Amino acid sequence: MGYRVVVAGATGNVGREMLNILAEREFPIDDIAVLASRRSLGTEVSFGDKTLKTQDLATFDFTGWDMALFAVGSGPTKEFAPKAAAAGCVVIDNSSLYRYDPDVPLIVPECNAEAIHGYSKKNIIANPNCSTAQMVVALKPLHDRAKIKRVVVSTYQSVSGAGKEGMDELWDQTKAIYNPTDDVKVKKFQKQIAFNVIPHIEVFMEDGSTKEEWKMVAETKKIEDPSIKVTATCVRVPVFVGHAEAVNVEFEDFLDEDEARDILREAPGCMVIDKREDGGYVTPIECVGDFATFISRIRQDSTVENGLNIWVVSDNLRKGAALNAVQIAEVLGRECLKKG
Repeated sequence: MGYRVVVAGATGNVGREMLNILAEREFPIDDIAVLASRRSLGTEVSFGDKTLKTQDLATFDFTGWDMALFAVGSGPTKEFAPKAAAAGCVVIDNSSLYRYDPDVPLIVPECNAEAIHGYSKKNIIANPNCSTAQMVVALKPLHDRAKIKRVVVSTYQSVSGAGKEGMDELWDQTKAIYNPTDDVKVKKFQKQIAFNVIPHIEVFMEDGSTKEEWKMVAETKKIEDPSIKVTATCVRVPVFVGHAEAVNVEFEDFLDEDEARDILREAPGCMVIDKREDGGYVTPIECVGDFATFISRIRQDSTVENGLNIWVVSDNLRKGAALNAVQIAEVLGRECLKKG
């Protein structure tokens, strides 16, 4: 017996990827509904070898459905997730709306799957920010071994993190640079993204950090350990898909780089590619379409007592969003609902 599953926001980048991954991983589904806004009503989306027509999120009845994967942004989620939850359908939410709610578990299955049991307080589970998800997958096994004190992370985040509009803007600006008769228009991003990098993702906060940077701090503490100190600089780069991060980690205990490499090789969700030669590391373009979080450039940091540097790369539409949501659904089914 399988599950009755809803995917809300099925016409967007993340929603389509959720459908792809549900099919790829052969998630046990008896019935599936794909929802969108009225603007996209009737749009066809693929699910395995099937083609499904979207239904209206605003009028959909969630009664009798087991779980709903939401990829619709905080506004619609605020309106419709509580309705789904009240109807007995467990919501797995990809927006930032519920991540910091103490009554909503924030889950990365490789790190804190056991927290899933808290879902029943609101019938809602939160999916973390894409940049946080891949980092904590890499940090968790190291933290278990040597206890992390402090993390300094600089991100190199692809334009797909800003949705289809971000990808279109990079494409259009790149074409315009090679065709000088066209204007290089700035719409989605604060400055030109083509052939540029922008140290600004989301809004600025009072302390000078951006909301994206604050998210990485707050979410790492909630998922991993509230005692870990985190400082982040988040940068948008002209890459279509795949986030990269340079992560400096300071531990309470000494951890040798060779032991760290061995630990990460055995860790769930991690793939170590770390050769000290030309090309012996992973870049964003190589991780597209892959489930793994790739880790390279593992090396000692001699400027602190117990420090390591690592390079972390992942497909942000997969592990950073859709894959993690499906993995949460798998844990929810296995540990709590127990139907499939």
